[in-house]
Amino acid sequence: MKIDHINSYALEIPVSLDITREPVNTSHSVCIVEVETDNGLRGHGISSIGPVGSIAHMVDTLAAPAIIGMNPLDHEAVWDKLYWQLAPRGQTGVALHAIAAIDIALWDIKGHAFGQPVWRLLGGARGTVPTYTTFGFGFYDLDTLVEAASAWVARGVRRLKMTVGNSALQRRDEPRPLGEVVREDIVRVRAVREAVGDAVEIYLDANCSLDFYHADQLCRALQPLDITFFEEPVTQNDVRQMADLRSRHGIALACGQNEGLAFRFRDLLCAQAADVIQPNVAISGGFTQCAKIAGMAAAFNVPIANGGAWPFVNQHLQAGLANGSLVEYHYPSVTCSEKIYDGLARPHDGWLAMPDTPGLGFALKRDALNEFAIR
Repeated sequence: MKIDHINSYALEIPVSLDITREPVNTSHSVCIVEVETDNGLRGHGISSIGPVGSIAHMVDTLAAPAIIGMNPLDHEAVWDKLYWQLAPRGQTGVALHAIAAIDIALWDIKGHAFGQPVWRLLGGARGTVPTYTTFGFGFYDLDTLVEAASAWVARGVRRLKMTVGNSALQRRDEPRPLGEVVREDIVRVRAVREAVGDAVEIYLDANCSLDFYHADQLCRALQPLDITFFEEPVTQNDVRQMADLRSRHGIALACGQNEGLAFRFRDLLCAQAADVIQPNVAISGGFTQCAKIAGMAAAFNVPIANGGAWPFVNQHLQAGLANGSLVEYHYPSVTCSEKIYDGLARPHDGWLAMPDTPGLGFALKRDALNEFAIR
């Protein structure tokens, strides 16, 4: 069996978030990669949180010519070939996004070739995975944020994640002092805690938007509110600063969704900088590399969890490996996924049941590839 064709699709997908009385309209950019073999098997993969046009261009012009003719089951050989083709000096970014999308597609093919779902091929640790719902975004004002939190709890959700930081470092030229952002965040998190009560778990995500001083201030103020974990609290996932912050407040720290290469996770683990690491198969080099990262984490007795959205591919990693845990049911990315895929699972009482169908367990809506194309 050989890789015969590789096609990429850069998409911009509009989504409407209708959990509140006044829906909010936004969109998601994704790169879909489809791989076809000479015997007619097809697999698809995805990447996001990056310049999807550039990712697709890299797949078409550099990645595909390098691996056409290779056996799609030879994941290590393909991954290594792509690494030396796209990132030979340890670059991350667009290169690893492209590798991730291709690698996911190859694991989908492997599942179809052997008649097994990807999570079983990875190890089959569990048939269901717990979810947490990312609901609270910076574009919600305080009242709408509380309304959204209450609406999710009314639906039975007991694990909620909200953003803080609001792109503070990126927006310093507005100007908007970081101290003002942090003070607003304290009010917002307290309001959500009061609205949902003590039985609901609250997770935070700063998306690398704060410097150490303001992340420290925020942790200090929120310590009494029983935060389950704080994701990407400081810019660049600075390993030294993450380790220092973790030692100060007793709030569990998580990060890794946007890291491209395994050595970054090694450094985080060796520095005891995170309580949870979050390799995302759609960003961190696909299943092939993320399984290795999970193995490193297991050696340090540290769990992995899904951060960075795209739960329907990441659920396979979390279910397949023994130290897997939470899947992020990211509201906009779920809504986006429903527009481009058929056969998606829905969580029940905070749990996703893993598919028994081969490969990823869901299929591309082919019309959507043309409907949402941006190139």
